Amino acid sequence: MGHVKILEECDFDDIVISIKSSDVPTMISAYRLLSEKCNYPLHLGVTEAGTERMGLIKSSIGIGSLLCEGIGETIRVSLTDDPVKEIYAAKDILKAVGKGSGVKIVSCPTCGRTRIDLVGLAKKVEAAVRDIDKDITVAVMGCVVNGIGEAGEADIGIAGGDGCAVLFKNGQKLYKIDEENALAALMSEIEKM
Repeated sequence: MGHVKILEECDFDDIVISIKSSDVPTMISAYRLLSEKCNYPLHLGVTEAGTERMGLIKSSIGIGSLLCEGIGETIRVSLTDDPVKEIYAAKDILKAVGKGSGVKIVSCPTCGRTRIDLVGLAKKVEAAVRDIDKDITVAVMGCVVNGIGEAGEADIGIAGGDGCAVLFKNGQKLYKIDEENALAALMSEIEKM
């Protein structure tokens, strides 16, 4: 807080504070302590977080937990990867903690009932909706048995079948389509929303 005191003594109070660590527990503890001692905006981030996989995990835990506690005004995700991935990761962290806008995707893990390329379809849906600025939840489910029921609160969704899929909206079946047309049909319905 010594540096902040120097700024305040010079009548400079347009301050945002960032104290980063590559160790997530240290980062969280430091920001919690700082938030108790000052009222300046805090810029959250895990520095030197690592490659995409580990960096996403560390940033999500560190930044996300503090945001859920009401700590932090701005964030920065640092990845050893394409900087564009940092932006998408930051947006996704904000969406996950309820502070961001855009499409939220829910999807189930694969199981014995899955008769569709669920992993491939979920990845395609994620890429297709990435830049859509609608506050909706899209479900990508592996089977009709649990699909509509489990994801009934989604605004729009798709549930796989045996070479086919069912499109549903607000828990109600819209229509059945072939697997190869599933993504196009889902995107068409999202555009109408």
